[in-house]
Amino acid sequence: MSRHVQITFDAHEPRALSEFWREALGYVTPAPPGVELADGADVWAAWHEFLGKVGVPEAEWESKAAIEDPEGQGPRVFFQRVPEGKTAKNRVHLDIRAAPGLTDDARTVALEAEAARLVALGATVLRRDPGQPPLSGGFLVMADPEGNEFCLD
Repeated sequence: MSRHVQITFDAHEPRALSEFWREALGYVTPAPPGVELADGADVWAAWHEFLGKVGVPEAEWESKAAIEDPEGQGPRVFFQRVPEGKTAKNRVHLDIRAAPGLTDDARTVALEAEAARLVALGATVLRRDPGQPPLSGGFLVMADPEGNEFCLD
């Protein structure tokens, strides 16, 4: 039997990092348990109200955050505040499949367009790898706003 997984990021600013990854992946920030939000409602205001009602100290309100695939297919991603900073290369990272099935110039154009979108959200391009056809059509190594590496593939 397979298991569902949640991917967890340690972060200095969980809310900000979750917002970056929400936009990068096309995910959503879920409402608090038992809360139905109207379209356009401020999910963070709803979380603050919920956490206040259940007695969580205000200093901890943004110490955790999560995002979810709105279609329920991808894993939930969780962000938790930690005091220490990132000190080395990630041993595990995410690959964002931005150009599946594309080759040559079409692949390059798709990857560069997605990289530009993510840079506008706060990511950094670290390097471009041309790949080794036919096994790899190339990819971009990037970092999120807190320096966590990921690839555009």
